[in-house]
Amino acid sequence: MSIWTRIGEAIAALAKGESLSEVFEKLRASPDRTVAFTIAVIALGAKMAKADGTVTKDEVVAFREVFLIPREEEANAARVFNLARHDVAGYDIYARRIKAMYGEDDRPLCDLLEGLFHIAVADGVYHPKEDDFLHEVAGIFGFDERRFKGIRAQFVAEADRDPHDVLGVDPDAPMDEVRAAWRQLVRETHPDQMIARGVPQEAVKLAERRMVAINRAWEEIQGKRG
Repeated sequence: MSIWTRIGEAIAALAKGESLSEVFEKLRASPDRTVAFTIAVIALGAKMAKADGTVTKDEVVAFREVFLIPREEEANAARVFNLARHDVAGYDIYARRIKAMYGEDDRPLCDLLEGLFHIAVADGVYHPKEDDFLHEVAGIFGFDERRFKGIRAQFVAEADRDPHDVLGVDPDAPMDEVRAAWRQLVRETHPDQMIARGVPQEAVKLAERRMVAINRAWEEIQGKRG
């Protein structure tokens, strides 16, 4: 059974009149987090598209780069997107439900935020309203300013790039601490680790950009401290 069929079943299980946000509560105890992750990206992506007022062809293509959607399953993906766009529940409610679904493990939330950034910049314009949206979602997920800036720097060309933000260390942190942070991030970015925490196979390619940023930050800090 494909992930898109399982998504269709999860949506169909909602009682009449229930908000799409309820699906995250229902999937909270499910071992199949790939369904939850995929619905979360579609739902928040739809809310983000509503935030800047437009859905461009580039953004649709970007979404297809995150998830391979067979033609016969397009209806299930479109149904989730449309439910989210027309749902009276705000994106903050979605984000809080998603945060609660993953509990203390914020690694899938980082994966999810990166997927949203990938979609946001696909049309070549990073809209201020998209920045506000992603900043607010990151805060709900529990990410501090440094972590948000580190993720944004991977995707937004004009963003400030501090290698310490990317690795999540203080500028005066000892090199042993910086090296340990770099190694930990490299381990967490390995495709096997991502799949184990529920990231669909199709979305693992997003780790390529993160790995480049992590290694570049490590090399830059090394170069400065020489």
